[in-house]
Amino acid sequence: MRVRWSLWSVLVCLLFAGGAQAQSAAPTVIPLWPDAMLADSPIRGPEQVGRDGTAAGAVSNIGQPRMEIYRAAKPNGTAVLIAGGGGYFRIQIGRGSQPVAKWLAATGVTAAVLYYRLPGDGWPAVAPFQDGQRALRMLRARADEFGIDPEKIGVLGMSAGGNLAAVLGSRYDTAFYTPTEALDQLSARPAFMALIYPVISLKAPLDATRSKRELSTQKDAVAAYSAEQHVARGVTAPAFIAHAADDPIVDVGHSLAMFDALRAQSVPAELHVFETGGHSWGLGQTGSPVAAWPRLFASWARQRGFMGGSRVTPQPPAANPSEN
Repeated sequence: MRVRWSLWSVLVCLLFAGGAQAQSAAPTVIPLWPDAMLADSPIRGPEQVGRDGTAAGAVSNIGQPRMEIYRAAKPNGTAVLIAGGGGYFRIQIGRGSQPVAKWLAATGVTAAVLYYRLPGDGWPAVAPFQDGQRALRMLRARADEFGIDPEKIGVLGMSAGGNLAAVLGSRYDTAFYTPTEALDQLSARPAFMALIYPVISLKAPLDATRSKRELSTQKDAVAAYSAEQHVARGVTAPAFIAHAADDPIVDVGHSLAMFDALRAQSVPAELHVFETGGHSWGLGQTGSPVAAWPRLFASWARQRGFMGGSRVTPQPPAANPSEN
């Protein structure tokens, strides 16, 4: 195979390599809750990490919800809380959240990978949303420590994680848990949402998802966690949305429904629908249409005052999509 290098390709590779090297140290791990708050845990045994097929790199049996913080060598003030997908029965970390976090850190963004509790593990349906709110507040509480502007903390979710991110962005003022300390009084509103092949609605005809099944242990789940129903003018965070028209797992109708709801309420939103790509592409395989989303998102975020003013954004490395 013949490889051709352009000046642009060399520059991009050098930038990413430099950024990756600068943040190659192990991420900082931050537990979300005191042990006493998890006393009724249904978890028995250690966490499980998948090794084969679409489960490779996916984590389940999560008893200790937490964040992994990937610091940028030169923080630009923006932070992104990343929620991987997995139908609320696992989280695609190794081939989903972590590669995205490393790419963001290389651009100067402080990236926080969220290990949220899973209804599929026996936790209540509200648990992931409690963890998401708590994580956003923790990032605000420790903004100075990580070089974060408290007004530039966003959420990025993929698949079921997109549902989590969309609910956090549209219902941030809902008390998903009882405040117990000072940080719980901080705002849980994300400054922006990035929704990548997201589950949005639990309503028919978009209810054929594993997310719907796992969240349905809560009687009012359809009303509570159909994010498009909670979009409000002047309240809901602006959104970047990306989906593939041929997605066989999460119908593109989810993203269309969210975009329509945002547009109806005059909430700033940008939607990209790729002709092909399927589901669970993560950063996207090199050369595929969906691999354009990181560049498109970075451009959108910069235009809105996030991710700094750099003219060149390091491109993500090739990724093998395996998220569900």
